[in-house]
Amino acid sequence: MRIAMLGLGFMGSTHLKALANVRDAQLVAVYSQDEKKLAGDLTSVQGNIGGGGERLDFSNVTQHRQLEAVLSDSDVEAVDICLPTYLHDTVAVEALRAGKHVLVEKPMALDAYGADRMLTAANRYKRTLMAAHVLRFWPAYIALREAISDHQLGLLRFAMFRRRCAAPGWGGWLQDSSRSGGGVFDLLIHDVDMCLHLFGRPEALCATGYTDVAAGIDCIDAQLFYPHGGVVSITGGWHHAGAYPFSMEYTVSVEGGTVEFSSAGRSPTLYTPDGAETPLDGGAQDGYEAEIAYFIACANNRRQPDLCPPRESADAVKIMLLMLEARARSGRKMLCRI
Repeated sequence: MRIAMLGLGFMGSTHLKALANVRDAQLVAVYSQDEKKLAGDLTSVQGNIGGGGERLDFSNVTQHRQLEAVLSDSDVEAVDICLPTYLHDTVAVEALRAGKHVLVEKPMALDAYGADRMLTAANRYKRTLMAAHVLRFWPAYIALREAISDHQLGLLRFAMFRRRCAAPGWGGWLQDSSRSGGGVFDLLIHDVDMCLHLFGRPEALCATGYTDVAAGIDCIDAQLFYPHGGVVSITGGWHHAGAYPFSMEYTVSVEGGTVEFSSAGRSPTLYTPDGAETPLDGGAQDGYEAEIAYFIACANNRRQPDLCPPRESADAVKIMLLMLEARARSGRKMLCRI
């Protein structure tokens, strides 16, 4: 699959590193309006999960400065969109219309209208569309899915997903909620998507929190309520700019035990009522490599990405927006009608 990388910021750089290790993937073009990055100098790139920028060799790939040129490039079969969120839906729809398969970084879009436009275009132009929700391919979350998905441990009783980091000091568009959706939207959509993946749509939700983007704070504590009585807490966000470290974790309690993980040092483990403590194995493959490889396999075979369906990615956007509305209403419980 011949791929063009659109955007050479933190996520574009992360995807490029993964792409180099994916069989059946060939980078044939890159797009940016930054001449330094187009020359392969990504040393200025920063992110929240470690690893600085580096220098890459783009001498054998086409370097595009205009999106129209990428989309009309007959050598490009698929695009990997790692542009700012406010550009996702427009660029994805144009790429699908141009006959390209589309992998787009999360969040899929800023609003329900944009997400639904993308779904309609993928269906109309018969191309594969997938949002890059990497947790579905992340070993620690694969371990959780495999532990609870067959329901042998019983129904969900309570779960907590937490994700937090410092407010980003890079990519000025991230601090503009009209272009990024804000810190909670951009960061915790990972966990909302994981809840959709594991438990389906909630029937209601509520949320409280605080936001002061100028101070680098954008936090939420939300509860999702499920028809069978299970409750999921999703909490975290941006906690000031500077040295505050990135971390993610979960605790999921079902009838037959509790599964827990923390990036701060606890590997996925199942704790059962009989006192047993069982380490869980979700594999060792890099999540970004796994998601790109899966997308390419789907595109090559003209099949929809059932492991990461775009309809659920659109639902994640809609639920995040409801969570932010609930926060603005100081904890008012809202029906999840999406």
